[in-house]
Formats: sequence, structure tokens, C-alpha cells
Amino acid sequence: MTSSWQDPYIRNDEEQALAAWAEQLASRFATRAERHDREGSFPFENFAELREAGYLKITVPKRYGGDELSLYNLVQLQERLAYGDGSTALAVGWHIGQVLHFRSSGKWQEPLFAELCRSIVSDGTMINTFASEAASGSPSRGGRPETIAVRTDGGWRITGRKTFSTLSPILDRFVVTAYVPDENCPGEFLVERTERVSIVETWDTLGMRATGSHDVVLDEVFVGEDRRIAGKAEDDGGGWLLHIPACYIGIARAARDYALEFARTYRPNTLSEPISSLPTVRHTIGEMEVELRTARALLYEAAERWDRERSRRPSLRPELGLAKYASVNSAIRIVDLAMRIVGGGSLSRRSPLERYYRDVRAGLHNPPMDNVVLQLLTDSALGEAVATTPPSA
Repeated sequence: MTSSWQDPYIRNDEEQALAAWAEQLASRFATRAERHDREGSFPFENFAELREAGYLKITVPKRYGGDELSLYNLVQLQERLAYGDGSTALAVGWHIGQVLHFRSSGKWQEPLFAELCRSIVSDGTMINTFASEAASGSPSRGGRPETIAVRTDGGWRITGRKTFSTLSPILDRFVVTAYVPDENCPGEFLVERTERVSIVETWDTLGMRATGSHDVVLDEVFVGEDRRIAGKAEDDGGGWLLHIPACYIGIARAARDYALEFARTYRPNTLSEPISSLPTVRHTIGEMEVELRTARALLYEAAERWDRERSRRPSLRPELGLAKYASVNSAIRIVDLAMRIVGGGSLSRRSPLERYYRDVRAGLHNPPMDNVVLQLLTDSALGEAVATTPPSA
């Protein structure tokens, strides 16, 4: 992977330099991706390099020493990281995406956010929010957390178990959602890792095996009064979640490039030219291009609009969801087509296509889910229909 690729979504020299920077990191991560996938191990060395390179602070506001990059830039960088290693890209995406979310929404009270940002810049601190639970399922479905926060002197005692806790092997602090009985509502709390926090290594999955998304168990963990997240949040439309489709498009592009190189170079002894000359192969390549180019157009348009139309961010939720829906489903289709070009060899564990095939499936289970997006689009369409229906005669 090199910066010589002519990407139509790079708009200036600064973005070209950012892209080249991410591509260099991705190239190194790619050399370790197969091993970590096979072992299901967490790529600590990749995160050490991300920290050293300053990647962890790209969405931190400039006033705290960060780069304050836009959502559009985040998408560019995440797509490139995932080209090298999908698991690393998805995992770090939760960190940089949530920092962008905190920045754009004001969800954290300013003193607490400032403390986090300064720690990210000076120490390479990372953050994620652990909300999913086995009984309540995805928080996007509205289930009440079974994790409980009980008020005590100076704060709360929190007890519960969280699933899908990406980055859990490396975090020294994280946010948890917990039900507050005294208030009959859920709350969010910044938890620091102590001896009352334990990780149960449950993450043994089909795809995205190196994200470290284990279970996290909290046993009466004390959280101080000032560690409850209580900022006056502004609805930002969830634009930060575009780190997810960016990741899966990066994986799909890696699969497409692998198949293209195979088609250009593989010549069975029954042919006088490589298989790229065959009409059926050329047709399949064309199908891959339709999927990739359509998904990338939707993704980058959504990111650009979110950056530009700040006052309309809540109303962009259907478009943001569509970008995720199209990207993930196109990524699955692209990898499938790439494997058809390469043939049975793509099933080998020695082929990166086998890993790409498993990894892109995980996107179906990242928010927003397909049925949620379809409902958003349906509601939007019906709302527009009502608004444009002329009055009865």
C-alpha cells in the first residue's frame, strides 16, 4: 500500500500527507495481522506505535494539544489503517471516534473532558464506553442495564458485567453505563481500573479476533461524585460512528486489490494471457468497482456533510446510517467477489482473503444495525411524503 494511489476523496496536500502517514502505519500492522488473528491475541505493539506516532490524539481539541481533525479526516485515516489490519483499526476507532463525539456533543462536563484530553496527549491514554450486556443486549435496542450503581459516601459503588468490551486489555479507564435505582434511570460513569475490575477473556470469535473485546466484571467499584458523566449533551447525529464503515471499506479495498493483483498475474497453462483477460473475470471486477465506488461515495459525502452542516447534524442520522449500511453490505459483497476471482485458494488460512471474509461479517453486528437503518430511512421517507402531500380538494 503506497500513497501513489489516486484517491478522488483526497482534497489537498494536507490530506495526502495524512493518508501517507496512515498507510505507513498500516503497512507495518499488516505484517502482524495474520498472527494476531490466528492467536486471537491483542496487538499491543500496534497500539504502542499508534501512541508513539500521535494517532491517539487526532480528534482531541487543539486547545488541549490535540490535532482536532474532522470526521472526514477520521474516515480517511481509518479506511487506510483497516487496509492493513481491520482489528486494530476497529479497536482504535472506538477511541478516536468517542473523543470526537465527546468534543462535538459536549457530553462530558468540561473539567473531566479536559483531564481526559490532556492525559491522551501526554500519556497516550485511551477510552471506550462499555454498555453491552448479555441480558440486555445492545444498548441501541434500549435495554435497561443490569449493571447497578448504588450511591455511597462521595460517589457510587458499581457492580455488573459488560460484554463486547473492545480495547479492554489496554485500558486503564473506561466509561460504563449502569442503572441508578435511586433515580430509576441509567447513568454513565468514568471507571478507573483497580483490583475490583477484572477481565474474563471470552473473546473467541469468527472475525475481528484481535480487538480484545472481552467481558469486564465490576465488583463494587467505587466511582467518585465527579466521575459521573453529566455534561449538557448536544445531539450530534452519531456521526462519529462512521469510523465503523470506514474500517470495513478499508478491508474490502484490501480484498479487491488482492484479487486485482491475482487477476493480473495468474495465468493457468490453458491460457496465453492472465485471467484478467477473461470476460467473466472482467465482469466480476466491474461488479466489485460498482460496490466499492458507490459505498465510498456515500461514506465520504456523509462525513463531509456532517462536518459542514453542524446545525443539521441530528437530521443527518438517516444518511449516516445509510453510509454504514451500504459500506458493510458492499464490503461483504466485495470480499465474496474477490474470492470468486481467486478461487479455492482464497479459502486457505494462508490467504488474507480468508481473514477479510471473516472480518467483514462483523460489521453487521456493529451499530447502527441494518434493521435500525431501514427503519430510519422508512420514517424519513414517510415523513417527507406527509410533508409534500397536497391538501384534499
